Amino acid sequence: MCTPCCIAQLACCCGSAACSCCCKCCPKIKQSTGTRIMYALYFLLVTVLCAVMMSPTVEQALKENIPFYAEFCQTVNAGEDCKTLVGYAAVYKVCFGMACFFFFFCIFTIRVNNSTGCRAAVHNGFWLLKFIALVACCAGGFFLPNESTFLEVWRYIGAVGGFCFLLIQLMLLVEFAHRWNANWYSGVKYNRLWYAALAFVTLVLFSVGVGAVIFMGVFYTHPEACLLNKIFLGINGSLCLVVSLLAISPFIQKLQPNSGLLQPGVITVYVMYLTFSAFSSKPKEMVVIDGVNTTVCVFPFNSGTESDKKIVTGLGTVILFGCVLYSCLTSTTRRSSAALRVCRNTEPETERARCCFCFGDDTEEYDEEKTGSGQNVVYDEREGTIYSYAFFHFVFFLGSLYVMMTATNWFHYDDHKIEKLLDGSWSVFWIKMASCWVCLILYMWTLVAPIVCPKRFVA
Repeated sequence: MCTPCCIAQLACCCGSAACSCCCKCCPKIKQSTGTRIMYALYFLLVTVLCAVMMSPTVEQALKENIPFYAEFCQTVNAGEDCKTLVGYAAVYKVCFGMACFFFFFCIFTIRVNNSTGCRAAVHNGFWLLKFIALVACCAGGFFLPNESTFLEVWRYIGAVGGFCFLLIQLMLLVEFAHRWNANWYSGVKYNRLWYAALAFVTLVLFSVGVGAVIFMGVFYTHPEACLLNKIFLGINGSLCLVVSLLAISPFIQKLQPNSGLLQPGVITVYVMYLTFSAFSSKPKEMVVIDGVNTTVCVFPFNSGTESDKKIVTGLGTVILFGCVLYSCLTSTTRRSSAALRVCRNTEPETERARCCFCFGDDTEEYDEEKTGSGQNVVYDEREGTIYSYAFFHFVFFLGSLYVMMTATNWFHYDDHKIEKLLDGSWSVFWIKMASCWVCLILYMWTLVAPIVCPKRFVA
């Protein structure tokens, strides 16, 4: 009974067949979704490898548990105790290989509009061969000449690419806020309870935003120190108030009747989160209180134990890379691509109010379905591709650079460890603070753009 499934999986790994699970009880999956999930798994695998390379805890565990560890390191010319396979330089080389892998496919899939061509077949299949190619790319990074020059140049390329990826994340957040409001507002004409849902969520969002301002005012300011915290908390809080008033102003309401307080509520919460994260990432400040040097403007752990910090770091790492994967996957959907101006959706949108609107499909009807002993695969790209293959790989290329810079603490990479991912540095502080302002500017632009460029928004 398993023979047809095994043959299908072999065709998936070494041929152009779509990838699926062997279990028939799994829900049916679209070919386009399965392809994106497989690339995300590749991305996640390399990301985990980078985290391992930056962890001295894992390095010590390998030394203690792998027999003949030192002899193995000498055999593969990895230096004493495999020093060349750990640290920020190793992460740069591995991420260089992953970035090259996705950049090659970005170039390879330019102007692919039909899933039946040979280039589309390579994009949607041959997973084992592509995995071998990815491993070869990552391993090839360790054989690059002039290592010091490469690391210096690649660091600045990574910083530019990582910040571009941050911009995509912020644009997706603004698009998400507008889509949420539009989807729930479309249900008002059928059921007035959607008004109550909008009001309740908006109230919760602004309550969280105000609570965050109060929280940071208590724990991250001090009468004798933390001047930057006071200034930026006041600036960011004031800007959130300005965009909220702007969203419900009469001249905005005239051109965008659906504009309300839900969108600025989402933006406010995210800006407050970034502000809190920036304050947490700033190097500690100390003042003399009663003749004793005291650390101020930090949120104290309840017990102060190392286990608390590991839990916070682990949770923060999961959230961080979860957001990276979400941005990589959702930025290539038809609606998000239109929002990013990668493509324009000229068809009229028909909104159907749903609680989980963000999991909606790009397409609603499909002509063909494959059934067999394993999971059913829906071929949803028979008429043409439903997302840009080249842009999909380009986003993963930028995501590779963002992971590289984040795992190595951006420009403060010396003696950095993955266990200290959330510890402070000025580069991380300024990047997160700049992200706050970019997010607010992007949202303001979506409000005033119909006024500034009216011809582009005429139906």
